[in-house]
Parts: sequence; structure tokens; C-alpha cells
Amino acid sequence: MLERQDPPLWQVVPLALAIGLPVAVRRWYPLTTMTVASAATAAAVLTTAIPVEAIGAPLASLCVCLYSVAVERPRTHSLLAGAASVVLIGLLGSLTEVAQLSLALAVAWVIGYTTRVRRSFVTREAEQQAAQALTDERLRIARELHDIVAHNLSLIAVKASTAAHVRSPDEAFDALAVISDTSRTALAEMRHLLGVLRSDASLAPAPGLAALPDLVDRAAMAGVTVSLDVRGSLDVPPGVSLSAYRIVQESVTNVVKHATPASCAVSVEITDALVRIDVTDDGPGSLAPMGHGLLGMRERVAVYDGTFSAGPLAAGGFQVRAELPYR
Repeated sequence: MLERQDPPLWQVVPLALAIGLPVAVRRWYPLTTMTVASAATAAAVLTTAIPVEAIGAPLASLCVCLYSVAVERPRTHSLLAGAASVVLIGLLGSLTEVAQLSLALAVAWVIGYTTRVRRSFVTREAEQQAAQALTDERLRIARELHDIVAHNLSLIAVKASTAAHVRSPDEAFDALAVISDTSRTALAEMRHLLGVLRSDASLAPAPGLAALPDLVDRAAMAGVTVSLDVRGSLDVPPGVSLSAYRIVQESVTNVVKHATPASCAVSVEITDALVRIDVTDDGPGSLAPMGHGLLGMRERVAVYDGTFSAGPLAAGGFQVRAELPYR
């Protein structure tokens, strides 16, 4: 009876390294390591350098390498790599070895491809969230720019028109003073808005409900009589306070642009759960165009799942109503 002789070390060691080392670097070179592992496994089967009872080692190496190919490379590449390994071993090994290899590689491929699909889904979802966040930020900046520029430019336009038609130097001087003050206010708000977009800028507080009296005073300079009624505590979240301020600001701006000379009543009621806004003027009541102003107000309210309505009244005038829940 002939005893099986162990293969020489010069055959075993290189094959063992060729089978084991690809596993360590498979993430960086998945196709290359799969090729090396397949060739080493085929050589082991051909030369019987690895005994049958140890065939699990090269088989495991192939499975791990194919898993990485399925994760890192397109589906076609991973399927071709797995099929090539099965064909190569099939030309050299027995049907039993081919069946075992095919089953093991199929399981490894399914796990790897499933991982790739899941990662791809997570990546796409993250990209969509990032794109949506960018869009939301652009809309927020556009709303802020519109609210700042439209309000102040409307006041400037009204006073500039007044200065061009008055005969009294004092009246012209007063109009120019209002234009100067309004321009400085607009410039300061623009600088604040641009400043918060810079990572190294100090975050000065944004206007809120507490700034409504100053807003009313500026509207009065444009010839609009505004009565302000604020009820409740001003201690609301900063975002809600800013949105409420911008809604009142845009509503008053529309009065200045479309209803002067007119009077305007601003009512702000603050409860434990929401901020309720009502701005009503006694102008002609024409429906303002659906531009950035009304759209911006709707978007601000939608952020807090609130309610918004705007339109002419039957008895004349125009009314804006909004509710901003914050609890």
C-alpha cells in the first residue's frame, strides 16, 4: 500500500500565500484578488498541493473575494468573475468540487450583491436628502432676500415719488431722510443675511415679533397708517418669531405697493400653541399678483404645518391670515 507523499514546501507555501493574501487586500483590488485566488485554487486542485480535507480554505478565499467583487463592482463583472472561477475549477477538478464551489459562490454573490443594492439605496437617499436640503436653503435665502429688498425698496419708491412732486423743500427733505434711513436699514439687513451664510460670521439675532413696532413706524413713513395689536407673550421659538415677522412685513409691503393711501390693522395673537396673524387694510381690495411675496408667506406657514389665506374682502380691502403652530 502506497502512502500519500506530502507535496514539497516550495509548492505549498506559494499556493497558501496566493490563496490567503488576496483576502487581505480584496477591498482595494476586488477583481485582481478574485483572479489570483481563482488561479491559486485551480493550481491547488491540479497539483493536489492541498489535501482534499483542506479544500475549504481556498473555497472560503474565493467566496470572500467574490463577495467583495459583488459589492464593489457592477453586477455583470461579478457574475462573470464567479462563472469564470467555476469553469476554471470545473476543467481541473471533479464534479463534486465544482458543485460545492458553485453553491458556495452563489451564496457569496447573493450576499454581496444584496449589500451593494442596499448601499446604493442608502447613497441615493442621502443624495436626495442633500439635494432637498440645498433646495430648501435656496428657497429660504430667496424668501429672505425678497422680504428685505421688496419691503425697503417699496418704501424708498413711494418716498422718491413723493419727493419728485412736492414743492416744499421741507417735505422733500423729509422724504429724502426717510429714503436714507430705509436704505441704511435694508443695507444692514442684507449684511446680516449675507453674514449668516459665512461660517466665521457672528450670528446676530434675526428680526422677530419684538421688531414689529419698528416695522410699523417705517410703514408710516410711506404714508400708511398701521395699527398694531400684539397679545400674548413674545417667548416663542426664534424660527416662528422670524416667520411671523416676515409675514407681517410682506403684508404691510403689499399695502404700501398696492393700496396706498390706506390704513392697515395688524393683529398678532400668541397662545401657548400657535401664533395667529391677521393683517387687514381698507384699500381697493384688488388681488395682488401671485409673486414671490404671497408664495413666500405660504411656504413659511407650510414649514410649521399651519394655515394661510389671503384675498380681497367683500366690503373692500384685503386680508391676510396665518396661523403658525409651534407645539
